Amino acid sequence: MRIIYNNEQYIGKQLAANLFNQSGVFVLPAYTILTAEHIRLISQHGILLEEHDVVHLDNAVYYQLAVDECTAAMERIFKQLHYTKSRRLPMFELRGEVLPFIQQVSEKNDFFGILAALQSKDDYTYRHNVAVGILSTLLGRWLKLRPEELGSLTIAATLHDIGKVMIPAEILAKSGALTPEEHALLKKHTTYGYEMIRDTVGTSHMQALVALQHHERMDGSGYPFGVQGHRITDFSKIVAVCDVFHAMTSDRNHRPAAPLYEVLRQMEDDVFGKLDPYICRVFIGKLMQSMIGSDVLLSDGRTGKIIMIPVHDPLRPLVNIGEDFIDLSLRRDLGVVKVIP
Repeated sequence: MRIIYNNEQYIGKQLAANLFNQSGVFVLPAYTILTAEHIRLISQHGILLEEHDVVHLDNAVYYQLAVDECTAAMERIFKQLHYTKSRRLPMFELRGEVLPFIQQVSEKNDFFGILAALQSKDDYTYRHNVAVGILSTLLGRWLKLRPEELGSLTIAATLHDIGKVMIPAEILAKSGALTPEEHALLKKHTTYGYEMIRDTVGTSHMQALVALQHHERMDGSGYPFGVQGHRITDFSKIVAVCDVFHAMTSDRNHRPAAPLYEVLRQMEDDVFGKLDPYICRVFIGKLMQSMIGSDVLLSDGRTGKIIMIPVHDPLRPLVNIGEDFIDLSLRRDLGVVKVIP
């Protein structure tokens, strides 16, 4: 009778010590963050993991390790595709090494802890895919997508920029402004990504459309085709919001990260025109709710604490300063300049 070793609950955990099978054969080194592929290997060696075999990390450490692991896997996938010139995506590796971590991190619903781990470390091209995968999955949960929809969205969001493997590395890494010719070539990553996902077994047409449409805008000002909102899929609209947010809050070759509150204000300004109003407002509202209890600097130089977020105007919260409570939704002469970590 074949024994089934159920080790799946340890995906995302870290090995406490070097792992050997019953014959003394070395299997995995200590401190490995366990992926689905590692779990398959462990089970093949007839090992049933127990709680004492893994380290339980605090959230901040886990987020950083998981995001770094996913980013390294995305870099390997990008480079493999680039060197082989293949247009078929390695979905087995993606499902084993990336997607489980993205889903686990997003389940934590800890926006600020997650955001810290998503900040680029000179690997923006790869980390951005992981970040948009996590943020889109978070946003999908906030929008109450069904589990099967959420799983499909996670794949689509993580692959949204995969077409960039077809773009010359010198264009992606350029620190100055792109020439019109370089910019035109960069924009082709949307159609390249669509074709690659479309031609890969195990993906859907909806996921391919996200790669094609994530730079389209509600008013028709986007690319590659300049279609308007009613022709853009809901998944593409979700990914567009998260793509814009992470790009603006990250250090990049040609531009430093913008302050979080400034990014949210800019996104709110784009609600009627570029980004889907409902999706964007859910995103901003949930982010602002996570800031309750945070200190903020006001435009008059005073520092206060966010006490409540109004549903109708989330970027103008109720702020406590000493014995005073200031409702910024009623004080249009005042505003939040930045959130103080």
